[in-house]
Amino acid sequence: MLSAGREALDRIRLRPRCLVDVSDCDPGTSLLGARLAAPLGIAPMAYHRLAHPEGEVATARAAGAVGALLTVSMFASRTLEDIAAAATGPLWLQLYWLRRREAMAELVRRAEDAGYRALVLTVDTPRVAHRPRDARNGFAVPDDVRAVNIDPSLMSASHGAAAGRSAVARHSREQFDASVTWDDLAWLRERTSLPLVLKGVLTPQDAQLALKCGVEGIVVSNHGGRQLDFAQSAADALPEIAEVLSGHCQLILDGAIRYGADIARALCLGADAVFVGRPVLWGLAHSGSAGAAAVLRTLTDEFEEVMALMGAPRVDCFDAAGITLR
Repeated sequence: MLSAGREALDRIRLRPRCLVDVSDCDPGTSLLGARLAAPLGIAPMAYHRLAHPEGEVATARAAGAVGALLTVSMFASRTLEDIAAAATGPLWLQLYWLRRREAMAELVRRAEDAGYRALVLTVDTPRVAHRPRDARNGFAVPDDVRAVNIDPSLMSASHGAAAGRSAVARHSREQFDASVTWDDLAWLRERTSLPLVLKGVLTPQDAQLALKCGVEGIVVSNHGGRQLDFAQSAADALPEIAEVLSGHCQLILDGAIRYGADIARALCLGADAVFVGRPVLWGLAHSGSAGAAAVLRTLTDEFEEVMALMGAPRVDCFDAAGITLR
């Protein structure tokens, strides 16, 4: 449900401390060794050229301008190399598990060569779930917007418009490998030295399995409410997952981030950082790189103000004592 993530965050109230020296608040942090201006990254989203002609190149410039992380979708509409050339901040690459493993391996090699710093494997999408709006509109990716990093033969279904059907859902059923298990992570590990982050974890049981597999990060996410209907929100799932991980890998909250206060809420729940998605594309659609940067800068500025007003001059000052649930 699209609204569940926002409702979960809205239930959280902040508990400020008084008479703390907040004359020099520092929202900076590190994520998998990369220094960020705030605990903020851009979630992986496909086809940024649907929002702006420059696509992910403009988004990369925006992220670099404000010191944020950009996670590039494997279905990016600009090449990995062009995005890297425009970036001045850290880049991660997101992957879905394809039936054609050699296509995944080639993306990993290119990402390493271009200086990407981690791989983000989306694990909550053995198939793209039924999305009534997409089906009702017969959604397909326009022919002039392409996943340019993937062999065109693997992407043709995503461009095949048909009344009452989603081309993206059809593409996932043709190309995503629904048989993949925890054991298959070893295959990916053998082909890269990059840190591995799993996106789409919502239970402590899966978090524990991820830890046993040696992953370096987990993104707690319900895929923007677009996969399993009535799944719990990422914010509701986060505290249990943080408890079982006990700081043994990086933890990121993804979903419904709209305010700087949401970053503080996530840190109090146990996250190290947050990913923001749709608002970045809204900014990109409005005014390209400048618009996306304005969204990220607003979130960062709001978060820094929350730090001052909560009596938390450093990111590591946030913990469960800083929030209460309505």
